[in-house]
Amino acid sequence: MKGFRPHFPHFVRDHTHTVWRDLAWTSLPFVLLFAVVVWLVVWLVDPAPPRTITISAGPHDSSFMQIAQEYRKILARNGVTLNVLASDGSVQNLDRLLDPKQKVDIALVQGGVSGGRNTTSLMSLGSVTYVPIVVFYRGRGLTQLSDLEGKRIAIGREGSGTRMLSLNLLEANGVYAGGNTTLLPLDGLDAAKALVSNQVDAALLSGDSATRVLMLRLLGIPGISVMDFGEASAYTRIFPYLDELDLPPGVLDLRRRIPPETVHLISPTVELVARDNLHPAISDLLIEAAQEVHGMAGLLQKAGQFPNPTVREFRISEDATRYYKSGKSFLYRTLPFWLATVVDRLLVLLLPIAVLLFPALRLIPALFTWRVRSRIYRYYGSLIAIEREAMRDSSAEERSKLLMELDQIDASLNTLRMPLAYADGFYVLREHVRFVRQRLEGVPERVRAHQ
Repeated sequence: MKGFRPHFPHFVRDHTHTVWRDLAWTSLPFVLLFAVVVWLVVWLVDPAPPRTITISAGPHDSSFMQIAQEYRKILARNGVTLNVLASDGSVQNLDRLLDPKQKVDIALVQGGVSGGRNTTSLMSLGSVTYVPIVVFYRGRGLTQLSDLEGKRIAIGREGSGTRMLSLNLLEANGVYAGGNTTLLPLDGLDAAKALVSNQVDAALLSGDSATRVLMLRLLGIPGISVMDFGEASAYTRIFPYLDELDLPPGVLDLRRRIPPETVHLISPTVELVARDNLHPAISDLLIEAAQEVHGMAGLLQKAGQFPNPTVREFRISEDATRYYKSGKSFLYRTLPFWLATVVDRLLVLLLPIAVLLFPALRLIPALFTWRVRSRIYRYYGSLIAIEREAMRDSSAEERSKLLMELDQIDASLNTLRMPLAYADGFYVLREHVRFVRQRLEGVPERVRAHQ
C-alpha cells in the first residue's frame, strides 16, 4: 500500500504578480484597523464642535434675554450661531434642559429653582450675575418676612425664578398661601403699581423687577419702605445658593442719599447651566463671552467678580474648572477658533497613531517576509513528498509521473517573481529541485546496485 503524499500545491503562474501586491496585502489589515481607530477617536472621543447651539433665556423684555443676545453676538465672531429661545423664566429653562426631547444646550438658571430634582445630567459653567430679592412694603418697621403673614403679597409670575424663591423664603418663615395670606402672581411694574394703589401690602421683587429706576420710584413714594434683611447671614446658611449683599447709603442716589442707611439684602446668583455633553471648545467660548458681558463693575458687583466657578446647585464642569484656572489653551489663544479646533483634534490623533504605527512598523516587515518565504516553502513541501516517493520501490511509470511533477515545479519557478532581497532563497530552491531530479533519475541504478 502506498504511503500518503500531500496534495500537489497550486503554484503561482501569474506573470503580473509583483512585490507591491505582497506589500499591499500585508499592510491592508493594519491600514483598515488604523482607519477605524482614527474614525472612532475623531467622532466619538473628540468630535468637532457644533456650529449651532441653543440657549433658553427668558421673557422677551427681560435681562436674561438681553444677556443671551449679547452672548449671540460674541459667539458669532467665532463662527458659532447661538439660537435664543424665549421662556417664562428660570423654571422653564431648567425644565427644558432636563427634557432630552428639547433641543436646548444651555440656559440661564437662577439659584433656588431646582426644587430637589435630579440634575446630575447638568453642569454649570459658572455664576454670572446677582439677582437680589428686594421686599417693598406699605408702612415702616418690617424686619422679618414672618411679619407678612395675613397680608396680600406679590411674589412673581408663574414659572419665574422670583416666584419660586419667594415661596421658599416665605415658607421658611412660616408664611403659606391660604387663610388670611394671599399670594398674587404679580411682578415688575405690575407689582409696583399694585403696591402703590394699595392692592397689595408687599411686593417681592427680583432681577428685572428690582431695577434701579423702579427702586428709586418706589422709595420716593410716601408710605412705602424697603425691608432690611437683618438676618441675611442666617439665610445664606439655610439656603446655600444665596449670598449676602449690601446696598450702601447713597448708592441709588448720592445727591438725595438714597437709601439713607445700609440695606442688607440676600441674593441668588444666575448660573450658566449646560447639559453634560457640551463640547469643551464651546464651553470655553461661552465662558469667554460671560467674562466680556459680566466682568465689568456694577451696582452690586466688583470688576472681575463674575463669572466665577463657585459651586451652587449644580456641579462645575471639568472644562470650566480648567478654564478658570488656566484660561484658554495655547492653540485657542493664538489661532482662530475653527483653525484651533482642527489642530487640536489632529493632536488628539497622535496617541492612536503612536499606539498603532510603531507596532505596525515592526510587524509589517515580518509579515511581508513570511508571505514571500511561504511561497518558497510550498515548493519545498512538494519536493520532500516527491523525494520520499522516489525512494520507494517505484515503477518506471511512477518515476515518469514524478519527473513530470518536477517539470511543473520548474515551469512554475520560471514564472515566479521574487523580491531581490530574497533571490538567494529562490536560487537555493532551484538547486534543490535539481538535486531531487538527479536523485530521481539515479534511483534505478542504485536499486540495481543493491540487487
